[in-house]
Amino acid sequence: MSSHVETQENKALVQASFDRWRAGTGSPFELLSPETDWTIVGSSPFSKTYSRQAFLDEVIHPFNARMATPLVPTVRGLYGDGDMVIILFDAVATTRDGLPYRNTYTWYFRMKDKKVVSAIAFFDTREFDEFWNRVSPAP
Repeated sequence: MSSHVETQENKALVQASFDRWRAGTGSPFELLSPETDWTIVGSSPFSKTYSRQAFLDEVIHPFNARMATPLVPTVRGLYGDGDMVIILFDAVATTRDGLPYRNTYTWYFRMKDKKVVSAIAFFDTREFDEFWNRVSPAP
């Protein structure tokens, strides 16, 4: 398969996963291979590289447990180059204490065989840390 065709297919897979996420019927995390590593960039206590399961257990599940409404993404741009898909998006939700959570993210997905094998995430870690420390997760 040519690199251009593969790039277009990867972009379409990621776009469809974001569309399902926005609709509340799925998420991009469904694209993670069992071997995926996920790196959060920045100076937050959460800024490090995780295995797929550690990322879901330590970040995503506790994050969602702090929300009163699901996080809803709005894609501003989706770009592909070879096996890399880059997604720039805004995301909003209401936290369990009734305040809004808003952040802008850029995720870099390295794709192989229609799965994400490596992810790098950039976002406002100050906003994330403040919300995380302020809001208790649902039991």
